[in-house]
Amino acid sequence: MLEVSFVDKNSVAEELNIKVGDILLEYNGQKIVDILDYYFLEGQESFTLKVKSKGVEQEYFIEKDYDETLGLSFKDDNLNLKICRNNCIFYFVAQMPRGLRKSLYVKDDDYRQSFLYGNFITLTNVTDEDLERIIRLNLSPLYISVQSMDMDLRQKLLNNKNAGKLREQLQKLTSAGISINAQIVLCRGFNDGDSLFYSLNELYKFYPWVDNVAIVPCGMTKFRDNLTKIEPIDKPYAKDLINKIREFNKNKDNFAVLSDEFYFIAEQEVEDYEYYKDFPQIENGVGLTAKFKQEVLDSLRKTTNFSKVLVISGTGSAEFTSGLVKIVQGSVKGLQAQVLAVENKFFGSSVNCTGLLCGGDVIPAVKNSNIKYDYIVIPCTMLKNDEDVFLDGVTLFKMQKELGKVVVTDGSGESFVYALSSCGE
Repeated sequence: MLEVSFVDKNSVAEELNIKVGDILLEYNGQKIVDILDYYFLEGQESFTLKVKSKGVEQEYFIEKDYDETLGLSFKDDNLNLKICRNNCIFYFVAQMPRGLRKSLYVKDDDYRQSFLYGNFITLTNVTDEDLERIIRLNLSPLYISVQSMDMDLRQKLLNNKNAGKLREQLQKLTSAGISINAQIVLCRGFNDGDSLFYSLNELYKFYPWVDNVAIVPCGMTKFRDNLTKIEPIDKPYAKDLINKIREFNKNKDNFAVLSDEFYFIAEQEVEDYEYYKDFPQIENGVGLTAKFKQEVLDSLRKTTNFSKVLVISGTGSAEFTSGLVKIVQGSVKGLQAQVLAVENKFFGSSVNCTGLLCGGDVIPAVKNSNIKYDYIVIPCTMLKNDEDVFLDGVTLFKMQKELGKVVVTDGSGESFVYALSSCGE
């Protein structure tokens, strides 16, 4: 059910005399559960809608244009988060210290969040009714953490007996036209080697409905006491895996894609921009580097900036970032820019991406570097989405008080170029 909080003027809903406080109950005989049902019915040209107004139920037959909205807003979207029931051997949440903000410890596994925001789900907590709803509402694409197509191994990796249902779930969803972006979190010694390529070949049987599979390394912090031992990815391993994935992908339209971190570990260039097609898994760190570089190249402009700029980077991408800084310097007269590779001491040096750097890492690293600068550049990924605070609770205000001017980019190559070429304005 959805309770109306606002009705747009001259809307379909106003014409029907739907008012604030009314409750949407059903459409076409289906119960309205949450905002996804409303989104679905708004895309229909004709349907019945049952509404309760002051205790009285009334049913309307509605005809409208496909792109015409009903004009309603609601008190609550009813998207109460579905929590993960797995106990994966690689969970990053289990490797975080105490005392961080509460939201960082929430393990979500919600098919609605997957459709709306691209969050990865395991399907271990969905019911048959949920699957039918996904199909009925055409919640596509979904982002699914597969980990392995060996169902016994998947159950061990996720520590959940329901994990063995995945093959049947994929069959049901893809047969109904639901598109899937899949993920395998690679745990060395567990789901790699022959097991990995077995999974890739099994998933390719669902192509094109399983459109691609992202392979990402298991993230490991220094807080892994009493957790399953997983060997880290080293340079020879990463180089070998890159070569094997390239071989696998021949005549498969780059079905399997590695996250950029494997290339950083191997000290190799990532694949070409075109390799990643429409970047369906960029939020997973797949193709982010290639896209960012292309955005930088497309944004270059001849200008002048006589500032000294210090660019903050994680240790994994520092060399790549330095290369881009040199490219920008070639078009910005007077620019003196330098990259500082900051070790992640908060989570441990094995966590080397820029987005997981904490304020408590950056501040002493800059002070100890003795580098002279006019301002510092950091990406927005280091900060909370809706607040200027780092993962460790250090605020941007505190950093600026300690280090001086800090320019935060929006994460794009264009914003990066602008920050370096416009005096930090």
